[in-house]
Amino acid sequence: MGAILLSPIYIIVNVYVAWWLLQYMGACYYLFQSSVVRGIIVICYLFLSTTLLSSFLIKKEPWHRILKVISNYWLGSFAYILMTIISFDVVRIVWKKSRWLPETWFGTRKAFLIVGGVAIVVILVLSVYGIVHAKNLVVDRRELIIEKSCGQKELTIALVADWHLGYSIGAKRMQQMVDKINEENVDFVCVAGDQFDNEFDAILEPKKIAKILRGIKSRYGVYGVSGNHDLNEKILAGFTFPVKEHEVHDERFDTFLEEANIKMLDEHQICIDDSFYLIGREDPQRAEKLGHKRKTPEQLLKGIDKTKPIFVIDHQPKELEQLAALGVDLDLSGHTHDGQMFPGNLFTAFGWKNSNGVKRIGTMYSCVTSGVGLWGPDMRVGTDSEIMILHIVFSHS
Repeated sequence: MGAILLSPIYIIVNVYVAWWLLQYMGACYYLFQSSVVRGIIVICYLFLSTTLLSSFLIKKEPWHRILKVISNYWLGSFAYILMTIISFDVVRIVWKKSRWLPETWFGTRKAFLIVGGVAIVVILVLSVYGIVHAKNLVVDRRELIIEKSCGQKELTIALVADWHLGYSIGAKRMQQMVDKINEENVDFVCVAGDQFDNEFDAILEPKKIAKILRGIKSRYGVYGVSGNHDLNEKILAGFTFPVKEHEVHDERFDTFLEEANIKMLDEHQICIDDSFYLIGREDPQRAEKLGHKRKTPEQLLKGIDKTKPIFVIDHQPKELEQLAALGVDLDLSGHTHDGQMFPGNLFTAFGWKNSNGVKRIGTMYSCVTSGVGLWGPDMRVGTDSEIMILHIVFSHS
C-alpha cells in the first residue's frame, strides 16, 4: 500500500530529474537537441526508473535477477541524483534572488555547463564510492567490563547481523566475513537477525554459502535470532506486499540455517558451560506476521539466575531500559544499518535509544552493529559494513 501511495511522488520527482537531464545534455552538445536523440535518452531513463516495478512484475529468470540488481543500484544512485539536483537548484534560486552575481550570468550556457558538470561529478563520486566502500568489511573491536563472576575471566564475542543474503550479498561476502571472524579466535558468534532478504530464491548457491558458514570457528558455536526480513514476502521499492498466510514462513530458511550450523534462539534461552546465559528474541514484526507471541522482558528472564552474566540477542535494539532494569548485562542487536547511506546516518539516532555502536544503559551494554550486508543498494556512504568484536572482562571472576 505504501508503494502505491508514494508512486505519484516518485513519478513527479523523476519528471523533474529527467527534465533537468535533457536541459543539460542539450546545452552540452547540439546533437542532444535532436528529437530522436532526446527520445532515446527518455527511453533509457524510463527503463532505469521503472526497474523497481519491472523487477517486481517480471519473475522469469535471468531477467528478474538482472532487473532486481539494476533496480537496487538505481535506487541508491537516484537518491544522490535527486538530492544533488535539488540542492543545486535551491542554491541557484537563492543566489539569483540575492543578486550576488549579475542576473544575466545565470542564463548563460557557460554557467549551466559548470554547475551541471559539478553536479555530475558529485553524483558519480558518491555513487562509485558507496559501491566500493560497501564491499570493505571492517572489524569494530570493543572492550567491555561486566561486574559479575563467570566461569572464566574473559569472553570474546563476534556480533554480526543484517546479511540480507540475496541479490546484493552472496558467497564472496560471507567468505570474507568468516575469514575475519576466524582471525579473532572468538568464544562464540551471535547473528542478530536479517540473515535473509525476504526471498530465498534470490540467494545464489545457498548450499555453497551454508558450507562457508559452517567454517566459522569458535569455542561454543554460532547462535542466531530472526529479523524482520527473515520471512517470505514480496517487496516493491522497499514496501512489503502480503502473500498467502501459509507461504509467509518458508521452510527453506530453516533448512539453510541448520545446514549452516546456526542454532536459532527465538524466544529461547540456554546456559552455556554453566557460566552465562544466552537468550534470543524473535523480531516483533516477524512474530506478528507469523502469529507468534513475543515474550515480555519479564517473561524472558523468569527463572534466570541473575548472578550469572546474561546476554540477550534481539534484532532490533528495543526495550533496552526494561532489560537493563531486569539485570541483563549485554543486549546484542543490528537492524539499523547505522542509516547505511548519508544522510540516513544523521537521522537514525533520533529513532533509537542506541542506533549504532556501544552505549551504557544502567549497568547494561547495548551493542548495535551496522551489519555485514545491506538492504537494497549494495552501497554505503558515511557508514561501514562491519563485524563487531566484543572482548568482555568479568571483574568479579
